[in-house]
Amino acid sequence: MASLTLKNLPDPLLRDLRKAAEKDRRSLTQEIIHLLDAALKGRIGRSEPRRADVDLQLAAWRKLAGKWQSDVDRAAEADEPRKRRTPGRGVEF
Repeated sequence: MASLTLKNLPDPLLRDLRKAAEKDRRSLTQEIIHLLDAALKGRIGRSEPRRADVDLQLAAWRKLAGKWQSDVDRAAEADEPRKRRTPGRGVEF
């Protein structure tokens, strides 16, 4: 089996890895292998978001729909994009 050496690992990341390993009752090496394996299995061959992720995001948006209140008047909010427009370049016909 191959081996891998990690250099310049930030101390906070190492602490988090050790905590995760202890919580999962794994050695540090086993925990890192487990996390790498899980991360790659979830990513490889997937160019689109997973359906479950999309469904969760959609549910969150639906829960928020209609509940947001702006502190800006609707007319002023609608005028804002128009104010930001540039006059464009001159064109001769």
